[in-house]
Amino acid sequence: MAEASSLVGKLETEVEIKASAKKFHHMFTERPHHVSKATPDKIHGCELHEGDWGKVGSIIIWKYVHDGKLTVGKNMIEAVDPEKNLITFKVLEGDLMNEYKSFAFTLQVTPKQEGSGSIAHWHLEYEKISEEVAHPETLLQFCVEISKEIDEHLLAEE
Repeated sequence: MAEASSLVGKLETEVEIKASAKKFHHMFTERPHHVSKATPDKIHGCELHEGDWGKVGSIIIWKYVHDGKLTVGKNMIEAVDPEKNLITFKVLEGDLMNEYKSFAFTLQVTPKQEGSGSIAHWHLEYEKISEEVAHPETLLQFCVEISKEIDEHLLAEE
């Protein structure tokens, strides 16, 4: 039993951003197809496969460059909470599933306690297919990088 639990993991990080929590959250719920405009070298596309933008149960196909290679992920929106500026994507199919039995990304954006700006909190939950598979630290770093680029894009839009 202990062996299986060592395959399960969680990684999280926080990124300080200048944009409002609502605007940043809105980018992932209502306008994920604009994320590629903000991060053209990292995210190459985002297509609505089924359902509606920002709605639970909707399926989105992401095309992005991770560790130097073009990667595809078919994700379902598992949870959305506009009050908390939270969205969870569960990976259904794609390159990540070659190394993980399950994978989910949660993004929650909260206004800073003091001053302007927000904190983007990324939470990755996963189960590796084997001990040989690395924890997804590079993917967490990818989340940090796209957060900064999206933040710059949102500020330029103002």
